[in-house]
Amino acid sequence: MRLLYHLWLSPFSRKVRVALREKNLDFDMKVEKVWERRPGFLAINPAGQVPVLVEPDGAVIADSNAICEYLEEVYPDRPLLGDDARQRAEVRRLVNWFDIKFDREVTANLVGQKVQKKFLGLGQPDSRAIRAGLANIGTHLDYIAYLSERRQWLAGEGISLADIAAGAHLSTVDYIGDVPWDDYPAAKDWYARIKSRPSFRPLLGDHIPGIRPPKHYADLDF
Repeated sequence: MRLLYHLWLSPFSRKVRVALREKNLDFDMKVEKVWERRPGFLAINPAGQVPVLVEPDGAVIADSNAICEYLEEVYPDRPLLGDDARQRAEVRRLVNWFDIKFDREVTANLVGQKVQKKFLGLGQPDSRAIRAGLANIGTHLDYIAYLSERRQWLAGEGISLADIAAGAHLSTVDYIGDVPWDDYPAAKDWYARIKSRPSFRPLLGDHIPGIRPPKHYADLDF
């Protein structure tokens, strides 16, 4: 059985979890407390970060994008990067948008400050960073609305890794109740579609010790 090392609110781990399920691949999961710098984990990924996928034959693939690209090559059924070069370029562009830009401007400022600092014992959240995250998220929800109103999914007519990456990041921010869904109905409608997919629903069952999600978090109809 393949094994995925992950953390509950890591959007990168969540992206891989959804991608594996979209491809109907069975896997077990192991929570890796990366802040403990466990020697056994560092031996398979010296970067000390999740996600890390261990295949049944023992092959180790680290980094969420590397894992997803690997899955596309080895398990090409149910493609998540698109059917031609232009669509794959657009999917990759949007994955980078959420994994780099959204993560830096929103996820790190909200989930990083409110949750990760607590687990890492790094002191009190930075109120300036939180205000920045709350201010920035509207721009991204507007962009999601713009894309979803012009395409069936974010990168085109079929669900892709772009939707999965966006949903993974938003799900972590939604867990702490910081997504103003009512102000962005088009983005909310898109998210309702992706959170209703069988591949995505297991994320909504995650519960982080000491932190309860809002009531709407696991509600498929909000």
